[in-house]
Amino acid sequence: MLDIVFRSKHSTCDGWSRRDFLRVGAIGTLGLSLPAWLRMKAEGAVREAPAKSVIQIWLSGGPSHVDIWDPKPDAPEDFRGPFKVSQTTVPGVYISEHLPRLARAFERFSLIRSMTHPSPAHEIATHIVNTGNVLQGGLVYPSIGSVVALEKGFDAGYKGEIPPFVAIPGPPPWYGEAGFLGGRYKPFATGGDPNSNNFKVKGLELASGLTPERATKRRSLLSQLDTFARQFERSELFEVVDTYYERAYGLVLGTAREAFDLSKEDPKLRERYGRTTFGQSCLLARRLVERGVPFITVTRGGWDTHFKNFDALQRLLPELDQALSALLEDLYERGLLESTIVVCEGEFGRTPKIDWSSRWQGGRHHWPNVFSVLLAGGGFQGGRVVGMSTEKGEFVKDRPCYPWDLCASIYRQLGIDYTKRLPHPQGRVAYITPLAQGTIESGGLLDELL
Repeated sequence: MLDIVFRSKHSTCDGWSRRDFLRVGAIGTLGLSLPAWLRMKAEGAVREAPAKSVIQIWLSGGPSHVDIWDPKPDAPEDFRGPFKVSQTTVPGVYISEHLPRLARAFERFSLIRSMTHPSPAHEIATHIVNTGNVLQGGLVYPSIGSVVALEKGFDAGYKGEIPPFVAIPGPPPWYGEAGFLGGRYKPFATGGDPNSNNFKVKGLELASGLTPERATKRRSLLSQLDTFARQFERSELFEVVDTYYERAYGLVLGTAREAFDLSKEDPKLRERYGRTTFGQSCLLARRLVERGVPFITVTRGGWDTHFKNFDALQRLLPELDQALSALLEDLYERGLLESTIVVCEGEFGRTPKIDWSSRWQGGRHHWPNVFSVLLAGGGFQGGRVVGMSTEKGEFVKDRPCYPWDLCASIYRQLGIDYTKRLPHPQGRVAYITPLAQGTIESGGLLDELL
């Protein structure tokens, strides 16, 4: 059981507070799978790295697996819901009727239908899926994007002007982003709406009318003040400030600003992605991949569908279908999909049984026991299904896949050793994934997609 120390009155929709999130102990119910761990150690943590970048599509709130990626048309009505299905390009594999474009593009991606973890709380689940780690001893682990920024960013020889970890418009809520790695590895959040004609990246709108000469003088003055301040105090804060100064001036004075200018794109292509905030965010992610940014997160909220689940999905799914299918096809046509991992995920699924009570009117609630993730590119094959849920979509029936298995598979494709120890400011022992210790249950890495 998850050992929650206390509850706070400032809680989320499921009754779990942010303080609960920070006070959770180790998850002790997962048990051991030492043979799987030994097998992975024997195979080696790192193989040849075909991937250079990752685009994470984060569907915040918990998308309903049985209404999107893993429909159950033969289940009882209170489980299957009113949606029909779309036949994909693989016989016998169906997804929601509201995803016709993705059904036709199924050869570009694969589905993991047996994701699972033990937490129904937004904060804890987001931490688990986004970090590939469980909370142990009060440690808030860095997200996968922050680990990539550490291993593939400035400290590892990255020369780009754009920060190595970009979040559009911002990172997923409810977790610590860079965790104990600190502010240096936090994502650069663009803010704003890429679909707006007046879209300006957060922090750059203040640079309107700032000439290179004025910016250089301002930078010199700030440097002098900074040197003076350092005579009295040195702390991690100054290092973080240095990092953000370099990021800001690189974006203001360099050519990197052009990457955020979507007016340079063909209007027809912009329409293909969809003239929505989410659609243009996906297009911006592709532009950042072209400039070598290692990790980009695109966050789309609204998936916490406790109330009128099907009404909400009828609005959300066509937007997802258009933008995600356009992103996959655009990357493929430009020869970028082979080197770019695309992962579309949320923190958990939704309850397979529909809540038709007057309060929820066809809602579905939090369900971490089994859910689905889309995975494409970066050496992962398309047109495949990994794992299986039970007949009503309630539990894993075959081939469980845990968040640490997925994260470790992504790390391996990037050439990052997923068994490596992370630097901790107080010297505490922490690893990129818990697979390094062999003390957690694992379904194994996603070798069937290679």
